[in-house]
Amino acid sequence: MKGRQIILDQINGREAAALMVDGQLDDLLVEGDAPRPGTIYRAVADRPVKGQGGMFLKTPDGNVFLRQVKGLAPGDVMLVQVTGYAEPGKAIPVTQKVLFKSRYVIVTPDAPGINVSRSIHEDDERDRILEVAHEVSREDGVGLILRSACEGADRDEIAEDIANMLDLAEQVLADAEGAAEKLIDGDGPHVAAWRDWSEPAEVVTDAGCFDTHGVLDALEDAQGSRVSLDGGVSLFVEPTRALVAVDVNTGRDTSPAAGTKANFAAARALPRALRVRGLGGQVVLDLAPMPKKDRRGFESALRAAFKRDPIDTTLVGWTPLGHFELQRKKARQELREVLK
Repeated sequence: MKGRQIILDQINGREAAALMVDGQLDDLLVEGDAPRPGTIYRAVADRPVKGQGGMFLKTPDGNVFLRQVKGLAPGDVMLVQVTGYAEPGKAIPVTQKVLFKSRYVIVTPDAPGINVSRSIHEDDERDRILEVAHEVSREDGVGLILRSACEGADRDEIAEDIANMLDLAEQVLADAEGAAEKLIDGDGPHVAAWRDWSEPAEVVTDAGCFDTHGVLDALEDAQGSRVSLDGGVSLFVEPTRALVAVDVNTGRDTSPAAGTKANFAAARALPRALRVRGLGGQVVLDLAPMPKKDRRGFESALRAAFKRDPIDTTLVGWTPLGHFELQRKKARQELREVLK
């Protein structure tokens, strides 16, 4: 089926949202077992981690880990926000840079100013959005980032969203003293889909729509390691305890350019393959053989593919053995673990 569909349903009793693009699963959000990213705690400093520059903090949901700590002592109270998921047995990562994110705006405490997404290019549209923001904003040192979803959106909807997020930020920031407590929960899959999948799409909410719209079949494929591409090319995406290994296979093509073509196809497909599987951390690509002169072009293709991906990924570079390494934020729980 052509076009974009946002499909909201449940999997094994867990809330879930799927984004289908031209009949292919492009993104997936599933309710996990750990605290959701975006959750804000009032936390209490517990103990520093020597040699790592971090500190464990106490919350009602157990210990969390704050990196690059300076000037904190056990017993100090602070607001922190969950940034992602942790590996089994490790503490949840948090940050002191608390943000309040919605469909049209991100509220940035302690970072004043109003900024419009760079993806909005028309000057008249940027001016219209800024005018709305200035009408609603407050002189309290809180900043606003107007997101790409503002482009073409109704003026009143943008203003209402900004006002609601400013109210929420004010409420949370005023509650920074006291015992450890969860102040707000992060967004679940359905709300996160509304917040982040802002391009025009058909929204499907019928009971059982994951089955009727092909999501369950796509999920079965995503729980396997193989990703089939055009021309017989395939990827094998295999998570281990230490890293995610990706192997590129040229299939039956034995031409001199087979390796280069397969690697470029893999570069375009890799962000989606990692995204729907909920994979992050260290990623090592075992590429098909190709001339060294094609490496720069491959890097450009990989960079362009990840630029469109919503999850932060750093291209680290080549190893002496000719592998390529990435470092990817663990923004999702691994799909196979969630669906056990």
